Amino acid sequence: MTPLLSLEGVCVTFRGGGIWRPRPVPVVRSVTFDIPARSIVALVGASGSGKSTVARAIARLVPIAAGALRWEGADVLPREPRGASRAWRQRVQLVFQDPFASLNPVHRVGHPIARALQLHGHASAATVDAGVRAALEGVGLTPAADFVDRYPAALSGGQRQRVALAAALAVRPALLLADEPTSMLDVSLRADVLQLFRRLRDAEGRSVLLVTHDLPSARTLADRAVVLFAGAVAEDGPASSVLAAPAHPYARALVAATRRGALSAAAIHDPPTLPPPTVGCAWAPQCDRASAACRTVTPPRHAVGVDHHVFCHHPEPTR
Repeated sequence: MTPLLSLEGVCVTFRGGGIWRPRPVPVVRSVTFDIPARSIVALVGASGSGKSTVARAIARLVPIAAGALRWEGADVLPREPRGASRAWRQRVQLVFQDPFASLNPVHRVGHPIARALQLHGHASAATVDAGVRAALEGVGLTPAADFVDRYPAALSGGQRQRVALAAALAVRPALLLADEPTSMLDVSLRADVLQLFRRLRDAEGRSVLLVTHDLPSARTLADRAVVLFAGAVAEDGPASSVLAAPAHPYARALVAATRRGALSAAAIHDPPTLPPPTVGCAWAPQCDRASAACRTVTPPRHAVGVDHHVFCHHPEPTR
């Protein structure tokens, strides 16, 4: 089956080098993976690996320097070279990691949800108030009447995150990009949001790209997992395989750090210095399996299981 969305060799560069001698700095390097229809894909990696940049590139909030972005097989970049159209926004919605910055402090809670409903034709002036309340209640902000007229400053971080989630879901996107959506929530509310994603997939047939460093939740919830390091894919495949028996040495270090309860870049050695190498494996300086080829030749894509692939010259055996 044709995937809902495919990234093929997607590259993103930012400008570096200061004002007088600007130079392109690669941040995302030839990222390739699929998001099937009716699925949850977890994009995992330590801080600084490029996860949020990949999500923003899919949302067309940062320019894609090279590669293809295919929606149901058709490349969308030639048709929308300058950014996302309203039609793309209706297909794809992004929930930002920081709810304190993503909500306008001068607008009441109901405003962004009402705008989303009306701009995308899901409510009229007569029905928008009911739609806003239904959206708030759908993310657990009940009774909705207690929240709809509040300002963001009167909400906790977790409540703000759920308002942002309600505004994104009001558009009824086929693909929801959720950037660390549970980072501001306590344990009980986190379970509710994860259950919401499960319902979006199973009952409504939507897909979710879950950007997270919470590997246990990703392993439980996601159908597929993509491990990112230094802006490049290290491993991808079924979440039950990738997050239980990873083949890439970096992915193994990531899983081991999570089991120690200390997932951070520091927990798995030092983060790479930017810009990352244009050839070879970025993990090679910290890898005890590295050879000369690891530093000079970009790792090929190896199949290590059923639909399970790793970008490594010396993948470790999987169970």
